[in-house]
Amino acid sequence: MGLADILCIAVYFVILGGIGYWSSRKSLDSSKSYFLAGGNIGWIAIGASLFASNISAEHFIGLAGSGAAGGMAVGQFELLACFCLLALGWLFVPLYLRTGVFTMPEFLENRFNPQCRTYLSAISLIAYVFTKISVAVYAGALVLGVVLGWNIWTGAIVLIVATGLYTVFGGLRAVVYTHLFQAFILIGGGVILTIIAVSKVGGFDALTQGAAPGFLNLWKGVNHPDFPWTGILFGAPILGVWYWCTDQMIVQRTLAAKNLSEAHRGTLFAGVLKLLPIFILVLPGIAGGILYKDVVPNEIYATMVNELLPAGIKGLMVAALLSALMSSLASVFNSSSTLITMDFYKKYRPNASEKQLVRFGQYATVVLVFVGLLWIPFIGVISNQLFIYLQAVQAYIAPPIAVVFLLGVTFKRLNGKGALATLLGGFVIGAARFTTETGVKSGWISYEPLVKFANINFLHFAILLAVICSVIMVAVSLVTAPPTEDKLTIFAKKTTERIAESHSQHRINVALSILLVAAVLAIWLYFSPIGIAK
Repeated sequence: MGLADILCIAVYFVILGGIGYWSSRKSLDSSKSYFLAGGNIGWIAIGASLFASNISAEHFIGLAGSGAAGGMAVGQFELLACFCLLALGWLFVPLYLRTGVFTMPEFLENRFNPQCRTYLSAISLIAYVFTKISVAVYAGALVLGVVLGWNIWTGAIVLIVATGLYTVFGGLRAVVYTHLFQAFILIGGGVILTIIAVSKVGGFDALTQGAAPGFLNLWKGVNHPDFPWTGILFGAPILGVWYWCTDQMIVQRTLAAKNLSEAHRGTLFAGVLKLLPIFILVLPGIAGGILYKDVVPNEIYATMVNELLPAGIKGLMVAALLSALMSSLASVFNSSSTLITMDFYKKYRPNASEKQLVRFGQYATVVLVFVGLLWIPFIGVISNQLFIYLQAVQAYIAPPIAVVFLLGVTFKRLNGKGALATLLGGFVIGAARFTTETGVKSGWISYEPLVKFANINFLHFAILLAVICSVIMVAVSLVTAPPTEDKLTIFAKKTTERIAESHSQHRINVALSILLVAAVLAIWLYFSPIGIAK
């Protein structure tokens, strides 16, 4: 790191601090201002925040590493996110805005019952603390250690405290507007490294010739261990619906929209941005695999940053990595504090004033910052295997939640008992799969049927679990009393100023949605056996 690089990073922190301070001035007026940014956010900020909340350091390291090791197929999850974002904008957001909820568990209570709300609040907080926060701290400390040479403790403390400061004082408004800045920093850094890496290989034609056979093919056989086409088409969307359409960390940005049209365009903008990782993360990973054949996949991206980037540009790339880390961590802090405040504190203190809600939200964020700091001593003992296990937990709790939301907003007859049975039953089955898989990989389970159960591809397992959950929800709902009228108010076609959308706005948003779908189809075709894939 030269002087120009250090100055670049310093400027990044100064600008970030300025944005955080500016955006926090009106955040403490009310709970809506603090947790939903006053419901006054435009589509550009929404789309950038959705993108920045999703992209973290593990995307830079993981997508590039997977690209180097196995080619383009890992990019399928990025492309499928475009369809999930369309579902968020067109199916779910109108219902969320109509009910005026602060959290996804609150929506489940409105549609089903309080028990569903409590379950989703608790499981979300547990998942955030033990997966998202731990993973962000782990990945962040490792990246800062490799790229900057920082001590792991120093890197993690700086990362957590800096992020916590503007999140505590600025709420969602500070998170969204810092995301707007961070999104374009990380995109800019990714584009620059991609251009340099592909140029070093000799250009795109040289890359296609130098890549291993099949590396540029997005579509893999049904028996592929990681990305079977059946799992990609039918299993990955189940996980995508949970993540993009029902997860508090993501959906909270759309709840802050000025109106429905801005929310629509925000999800569309995020969809356009999600087309980029396959080109600025996966593709340079393939180039890095050609350039550095002796480097292990997970170190490809850091190696390219250190070896290929000139002074000053390296600082920009480090700022991009910091942006990815901090944006994801800020989203977790803010969304977790919203869940704690609105689903637990407000529920048990319904007469709490607006100032009390905001103050409690700040205290909750401070506690979460300390939780992040408490993870630091465990960074050294978190192995790659445990890292993968932590990520797998989300895949096993996602299908029942996705089913409850998706069927709940499309079929009026389904009731709270069916939803709760689905959530609990799906959790038990997912936990059984997780426990079995852990036992098989650890060597203390060798019973053949259990080994086969554990070895089912996780995307295929998601399909199976979603089918079982759907059967449970429909069966239990049909044998019990139908939902009462107050649980069906989400289907009422009430149009307020916030959810109104003019005919011209609607037509433009439909046209843009069609263009986004066409772009994904074109990429699918281009990187296929009948396109340029080898």
